[in-house]
Amino acid sequence: MPRSFGIEVQDLCFRWYKGETVLDGCSLTVPQGEFWMLLGTNGSGKSTLLKLLANLLPPQSGSIRTSPHIGFVFQNPDHQLVMPTVGADVAFGLVAEKLTLAQVHRRVEEALDAVNLRSLIRRPIYALSGGQKQRVAIAGAIARHCDVLLLDEPTALLDPDSQLDLVAQVQQLVKSRGLTALWVTHRLDELDYCDGAFLLEKGKVVDRGDPQRLKQRLMQVPL
Repeated sequence: MPRSFGIEVQDLCFRWYKGETVLDGCSLTVPQGEFWMLLGTNGSGKSTLLKLLANLLPPQSGSIRTSPHIGFVFQNPDHQLVMPTVGADVAFGLVAEKLTLAQVHRRVEEALDAVNLRSLIRRPIYALSGGQKQRVAIAGAIARHCDVLLLDEPTALLDPDSQLDLVAQVQQLVKSRGLTALWVTHRLDELDYCDGAFLLEKGKVVDRGDPQRLKQRLMQVPL
């Protein structure tokens, strides 16, 4: 894969069986090491696009080029945190890698350091705030050494302070680790943290580029 991009989508089409078309010739490119956001109204195809990028759904046509090492963060972290404690949950995703116990411990500590949660390594998942749970989900992706991070409205269930804390944390991770991130959002204030943004309408990217320009455009049209 060329080093110039982290995600490349060309003419992607997807429709549900006996259902409506969700993506219709969708194309976009996220440069490697950059943090981009994906905007659009409900039903525009944002979540479906992320699932296609993560290989959770098969496209009908078109192409996707990206790293095979992808981390996916759901809107509701309770849908992906499966173990009783923070450290155990981050370690759970490493089972298939056949690492030694020492290697697993090192990966877990490294990942939790990256999201500022190492001190909570033994904390029960149920005792975490919503923002902390999302950071544990991100730590799980980092522990698996993902190159691409996909985040589907990860701040939707958080309070306003936690929302901006999380987006700032992801921005810092992208820059410090050279990750490529695509973040779905409805919140225009989150555009202050990204390198660029896409606007999706009826399954196509209709605008892309400077996040502040898109922010000004969308302030006139509520998402």
